Amino acid sequence: LLTLVCVVAASAQSTKYYDETIDPVAQMDEAIAKAKAEGKYVVCQLGGNWCKWCRRFAKFIEDDAEISQAIAKDFVYIHVNYESAKDEPSRIVNQRLGNASRFGFPVLVVLDGEGSVVHIQQSDYLEEGESYQRERVLKFFQIWTPEAVSTVVR
Repeated sequence: LLTLVCVVAASAQSTKYYDETIDPVAQMDEAIAKAKAEGKYVVCQLGGNWCKWCRRFAKFIEDDAEISQAIAKDFVYIHVNYESAKDEPSRIVNQRLGNASRFGFPVLVVLDGEGSVVHIQQSDYLEEGESYQRERVLKFFQIWTPEAVSTVVR
């Protein structure tokens, strides 16, 4: 049993959620176009495979059916690879995302169908122990939907 647990843990650590071979600017542009066509928002999870908390968050939402469904309903969700401040594509993406890297990694950036930043979310608020707090994560995805943002409170 211990061997199985170690294999599963090692597998989770080695899963690559960020595609380091694609142009992150083109990736964002495609996601924005898709979101606009579908009446959704984009959530960019900015980070990298080098970041254990980035991988943890990706696995956390992947493993929770209710959160995954909430995301699929209202968002185009992408993992945007960030190499370093010295990497040109990373600098361009970071600038387009409101210099979101200042919040640490992963950072979640919500974009509308025009590519404008709607919200930047530090992920540490969503953490609990060595994982993430389910209710906070679910609430984040519920309060930043296009419908919720466009609702006028009187």
